[in-house]
Amino acid sequence: MAALYPFKFKTIFKDKIWGGSKISTYLDKDFSPLPNCGETWEISGVKSNVSVIANGELEGESLAAALEKYQGELVGEKVYARFGNEFPLLVKFIDANDDLSIQVHPDDELAKKRHNSFGKTEMWYVIQADPGSTLIAGFNQEVNEGIYLEKLNSGHLTDILNKEDVTAGDVFFLPAGRVHTIGKGLLIAEIQQTSDITYRIYDFDRVDDKGNKRELHTEEALAAIDYKLYPEYKTNYSHRKNEAVQAVTCQYFTTNVLEFDRPAERDYSAIDSFVIHVCVAGACTLVYEDHSLEVKMGDCILIPATIGQVKLETTAGFKLLESYVE
Repeated sequence: MAALYPFKFKTIFKDKIWGGSKISTYLDKDFSPLPNCGETWEISGVKSNVSVIANGELEGESLAAALEKYQGELVGEKVYARFGNEFPLLVKFIDANDDLSIQVHPDDELAKKRHNSFGKTEMWYVIQADPGSTLIAGFNQEVNEGIYLEKLNSGHLTDILNKEDVTAGDVFFLPAGRVHTIGKGLLIAEIQQTSDITYRIYDFDRVDDKGNKRELHTEEALAAIDYKLYPEYKTNYSHRKNEAVQAVTCQYFTTNVLEFDRPAERDYSAIDSFVIHVCVAGACTLVYEDHSLEVKMGDCILIPATIGQVKLETTAGFKLLESYVE
């Protein structure tokens, strides 16, 4: 078998009713002939949208086929024992040219029972934000199912939702069950469990180009929603340069923010997991043994678990999201 190496993948483009042009203008990804691009799937094991390797000896092979062949060498023995041939993370870029629907995702237990799927816990990293951009995460007061339904049915759901002002560099962790939406004007990197289960709660009475409203999942959402009030919804992390800063850690993934204006070395030999790099600013060269890979803003790289150490060489600086499974 071929020796494993850091993978790039062919981008999967999705046009959305709320999509825009930033995937092209900011991330330099050509989504033609689509009229817009609401999101890209950069690394995906979702069965209907499996990523295909775009570089090196395994170019043209799917992530699913590579995982089945290389197993723990690719994802880590511990990760493979837990997830088998299901790649556990999905990485996306999202361009909200309009507000997304207000939605919620089920947890593992509910998703398994209803859909035979993983649940969907996710995080957002804000790459770019138009002035005045906002998003919704959670509730702004104590509610229960009765209060929630009364507000939903009377058209006043947004009265009880927590709205956040957003700027570039903000991070939001969204455990399954948290009601949320990405607001107009935001370009976001999303790291999440491998799941495509979304319950759409409210869609601002929008219609598509045929005059049809999108399906809502009012009943399905009731059992999925976490109605609790939390003191904070935006993730506080330290914006320090030239070191790895942990932004999010949970049972599904850990994500660090690496902002460097000089070369860096990363040692992954102790974590027994694949590592994903999402470049959200600048550029670098990923060097491993006697190989190298150019990485620029918008690139997503999968580093197999067999690669214990990498160097990140740079002249102008870079910012990466570094994710793995602990």
